[in-house]
Amino acid sequence: MSVSVIILTKNEENNITDCLQSVAWAEERIVVDSGSKDGTVERARQLATKVLDVEWKGFGATKNLALEHATCAWILWLDADERVTSEAAVEIQEIVHESDSRFDAYDVARRAYFLGRWIKHCGWYPSRVTRLFRRSKGRFSESHVHEELLMDGQMGHLRNDFLHYTDPNLVHYFRKFNRYTSLAAQDARSARRRFSLSQVLLRPGFMFAKMYIFRLGFLDGMQGLILCLASSAYVFTKYAKLWELQKKRI
Repeated sequence: MSVSVIILTKNEENNITDCLQSVAWAEERIVVDSGSKDGTVERARQLATKVLDVEWKGFGATKNLALEHATCAWILWLDADERVTSEAAVEIQEIVHESDSRFDAYDVARRAYFLGRWIKHCGWYPSRVTRLFRRSKGRFSESHVHEELLMDGQMGHLRNDFLHYTDPNLVHYFRKFNRYTSLAAQDARSARRRFSLSQVLLRPGFMFAKMYIFRLGFLDGMQGLILCLASSAYVFTKYAKLWELQKKRI
């Protein structure tokens, strides 16, 4: 058995080398780039087995395009700011070489590094995401953002964590914030969800309370407070943008 790694990129020159080095053991490493203006593509070509230059189609559709170019039996998908630890790499290689594995996909916990601190609470850890799956058993939903892996099979769990170097500074965070809230609002509109006043009055406060109090975000110091407040603002902004889309019918 073998592994194809798929990674989507746009302007990830500060991340792509370390990401690819963490999966240098994989038989196939596919980078799908959509319009990078920095050195991402050049750096990717030094370590990837395939580098594709494609038009952006949304997260789900672009990942499905990457799947079409993968040839190995197992797929490991990563964001460019993620790293596979050496312990997780050994575990994955053991799994894919088992001829009688009863699982078709595996989820993993990620340790997130946010503004210079590992976040241990806020609902961010150990928030598990599916990252490894049999190519014949999975496909991504076509959402613009927060796409899901649609699986047909049994789910297992990796014991070892991945690392996620998510936001080195607030400028980086709010660049993503603006893009992702717009995409999320578009997805909500496509799903025919209607705006209501409670979405901007109640949901942001509920999100803050859930993350900061019930999920112990206060134990993550100033970074935890910023993360919980920013996540609350994310909810407000997403629904405010949904209101704008529906009001303007754009």
